[in-house]
Amino acid sequence: MERKSQLIVADSRILPDVFMKVLEVKRLLACKEEKSLASACKRVGISRSAYYKYKDFIFSYEEMFTRRIVNMHLLLDDSPGVLSSALVFLHSLNANILTVNQSIPVDGVATVNISLRLTDESDEELAKLNSIGGFDGILEVKILSAE
Repeated sequence: MERKSQLIVADSRILPDVFMKVLEVKRLLACKEEKSLASACKRVGISRSAYYKYKDFIFSYEEMFTRRIVNMHLLLDDSPGVLSSALVFLHSLNANILTVNQSIPVDGVATVNISLRLTDESDEELAKLNSIGGFDGILEVKILSAE
């Protein structure tokens, strides 16, 4: 009988060490701390075959589910530094900018769509995001979605 795929949450303390080592290899490769899969596997102490066996099935819960993704739309005045000040403000909130899409200014204004990840789960962070509308040159702010 074939098992149906199912995601579960388990405390890492009860899992075989190889699972945590696979996550560490993935992190080392993503952060470019190791140049090759072989060196990353050697560093954490697992074989490449063990890595390949589990790599497509093991993910960090924190990376995938516990951070808030926000999509926002801004209408900006076509003036130097306006987008930069918005990005600096988002940085001050410890937001991780995922995408920035800016249109070419028309009639002195440009639209910008920003996707970002907030590490704080509180609703205060969303309220702070709306306060960006008070900055010089930011004419409109719309939070399109917040997951």
